[in-house]
Amino acid sequence: MAGLSAGIVAPLHAMATARGRLLPWVPVALAFGIGAWFAWPNEPRAEAYVLAGLGMTGLALVGWRGPYLLRPFAVVLACVAAGFLTAGARGHLVQSPMLAAPYSGPVQGRVIDIDRSRSDALRLTLDQVVLTDVSPDLTPVSVRLSLHGPPLAFDVTAGQIVLLSGRLDAPQGPQEPTGFDFRRMAYFARLGAVGYSQTPVMLWAEPVGWDQAISRLRLYLSHAIQASVPGDAGAFASGSMTGDRSGISAQVVQDLRVSSLAHLLAISGMNLAFLTAFVFALVRGGLALWPAVALRMNTKKVAAVVASGVSSFYLALSGGNVATTRAFLMMVVFLAAVLLDRRALSLRNVAISATILLLWQPESLMAPGFQMSFAATVALIAGFDAMSEAKVVARLPPWTRPVFLLVMTSVIAGFATAPFAAAEFGRLSNYALIANLLTVPVMSLLMGAGAVAALFAPLGLAYPALWVMGRASAWILWVAHEIATLGGAMTAVPQPMALVIPIFTFGAAWLVLWRGWVRGLGVAVMALAFGLWALSPRPVALVSSDGALVGLLVPEGRALSSASGAGFAAQTWLQGDGDLTLPKDAALRLGFDGPKGVRAFTLAGVEVEVLSGKAGLAALPAACARAGLVILAASQPAPEASPGPCHLIDARTLATTGALSLVPTQTGLRIDPVRQAARMWDAGHPAAMPVDLPRDAALLARQ
Repeated sequence: MAGLSAGIVAPLHAMATARGRLLPWVPVALAFGIGAWFAWPNEPRAEAYVLAGLGMTGLALVGWRGPYLLRPFAVVLACVAAGFLTAGARGHLVQSPMLAAPYSGPVQGRVIDIDRSRSDALRLTLDQVVLTDVSPDLTPVSVRLSLHGPPLAFDVTAGQIVLLSGRLDAPQGPQEPTGFDFRRMAYFARLGAVGYSQTPVMLWAEPVGWDQAISRLRLYLSHAIQASVPGDAGAFASGSMTGDRSGISAQVVQDLRVSSLAHLLAISGMNLAFLTAFVFALVRGGLALWPAVALRMNTKKVAAVVASGVSSFYLALSGGNVATTRAFLMMVVFLAAVLLDRRALSLRNVAISATILLLWQPESLMAPGFQMSFAATVALIAGFDAMSEAKVVARLPPWTRPVFLLVMTSVIAGFATAPFAAAEFGRLSNYALIANLLTVPVMSLLMGAGAVAALFAPLGLAYPALWVMGRASAWILWVAHEIATLGGAMTAVPQPMALVIPIFTFGAAWLVLWRGWVRGLGVAVMALAFGLWALSPRPVALVSSDGALVGLLVPEGRALSSASGAGFAAQTWLQGDGDLTLPKDAALRLGFDGPKGVRAFTLAGVEVEVLSGKAGLAALPAACARAGLVILAASQPAPEASPGPCHLIDARTLATTGALSLVPTQTGLRIDPVRQAARMWDAGHPAAMPVDLPRDAALLARQ
């Protein structure tokens, strides 16, 4: 009994003695609560929020006035409850309409963003949307259309009112269980519909006054950079400096992704840090040259104030996306530490930044950018602290220290972000270290040259800085292309089960934040996560949300029922499998029988037929007579009449269920809908239930 009591009290004493180092656990606890809200099987009822609120209040009181040993645990649990409540509040605050049914017709709206789609088409995001025959109460706050029609007859810019004809639909949900939920992401971005247009775009009205002034300034600066630095180099430079990536070709984006250099294009921690550090050094160094000022004021704090202002302007100029906002918060906290004469780079400051962002935008926790950015920052701070304690750098010859620090920065950040990148994108870049070593120093040069160009542009003296930007961009793109074309540039990694990344993150946090021998438990937890990753199963058969494509896992990989159609689903499935095969090649794998439009396979004793096109509609009665399960990529012509004894899944069914997973069982085949929960971003789509088909379903269908 005494041993049991000691086992309970010992952790309490350990937490109490570590109270000065527990602040970094606050965002970890918030993340647990936010993650629990997102993982909730159905929309939490009012009772759940009431209990969470009461629990948070009671635990906060215990943390304030309760027994000394219980206070740290009470605060942690209160933060978990606060995370749950914050996520729920944010979800209700951003609630806006999503398109209830597919729409084809005129679309009018104000341009708020310009970029490029996966297919390299120009893409417009519009707000102040007007749709024919759709009431304002049901019209999405914003929509996004890819332009596949004729070239624009005018220079599009933010704030313009445009008119075009297009086809819109609500954002799609996951393409497989535990897959990326684009619909959820769009919900929090208040993006209510996506689609395309094949018609000319008409300019309805020019921007008025200060309407979208910052976005217009961004495009103006982007065009100015590209006018001075033509080609892909100028497009990359403008994308890195302003966030306007509409001029970057799909091939350049692919090279950057394969070489693990895509982070250079995203305006995130590195870009903002380079710019802020350059401004800080420029102001502080410039004031130091003025003795009358340098001897009478703290130039370091003056530089911090100016750098904060530049960071704020850069945040607005870049569009204020999640990645830039995250970086901005971290920079502001670091600069505030300088003003308060505190250490700028510390885990406490990272924790404050993460806490602010999680309370402000809790949905950012689910974004890989959030995970990778904070993983890299925490790992770098912890890694360099460990090297400082061991005096590793001090023992090196002075001339080797810059090279050593550069290499270690890339190594530590690469190892810290690799698990998150592999889980999200299904691949690892084998030459990421080489690519980053060759480009990161040049990227700092590019950002500094951009700041100099902006400073001297009003005087007409920006050309030398722009020339440097062009050469730096060209070098980065050359390295990206050469690395991407090397043999074995990527290693495919299958998608882990949902719990792997949370378990790994908790183990990593434990390893970094705890002290003493007990931190070794973090390594064990991380090893457990990797073990679960290795055992993570992949769905045997998947059906796309429109029924146009079925993917069947065979010994060679996933075979696809068609070489075209549901392209996003095909890429998502193969990426999740850790398969680098192109969809058109995956369609050549053995696994399906029958001609185009009438494909068949057998799974768990159930015959399945996949029908599409006119041939599929014509074959529906015969297919339903011989198969136990029929998947039709259209709506049944006569829904009130049964085509036969089979279990039929058509477009009407898929509109409710979303994508499907076919799971072999001991008794037959289970049809698992991806949409088994009814959350606020699934408004209008009730939760769907699994369906079991017995092994002899096909035999019964023939009798």
